[in-house]
Amino acid sequence: MNWTLEVVPVPVTDMDRAKAFYSEKVGFTIDLDDEVAPGVRIIQMTPPGSRCSIAMLQGMPAAPGTKTMAPGTLHGLQLCVVDIEAAHKDLTDRGVDLSPVRHVGATGWESGKGGTWNSFLTFNDPDGNGWVVQEAPSELAER
Repeated sequence: MNWTLEVVPVPVTDMDRAKAFYSEKVGFTIDLDDEVAPGVRIIQMTPPGSRCSIAMLQGMPAAPGTKTMAPGTLHGLQLCVVDIEAAHKDLTDRGVDLSPVRHVGATGWESGKGGTWNSFLTFNDPDGNGWVVQEAPSELAER
């Protein structure tokens, strides 16, 4: 049996502001923006090339046995790209406030690219949810 991660809920305060940020600034594709039941709105978006989407929910009750997250408390979501410098330029050109490209070195975080799997940048959405972008080897993009 396959278990696939398909949707990650992202807690936000303003659905329209978040929709604009993720679609216009980060470049995600809007898959759904609908009121699925009275007072329940779902916006689902997918990063280019990904099978996993993010969803912002308004009016949706928490699933039984779970708790809802406060806006700005989701951190460490990670996207992978094959060219971290091109990703940095694209996000900068779109107006995203982000970190420089860094890598983990002998003294902790150091400036510039590192070796394979060791180049990162970070950014936050308007609510403070934190994202990491990591450079992955290009041969993995072909899988």
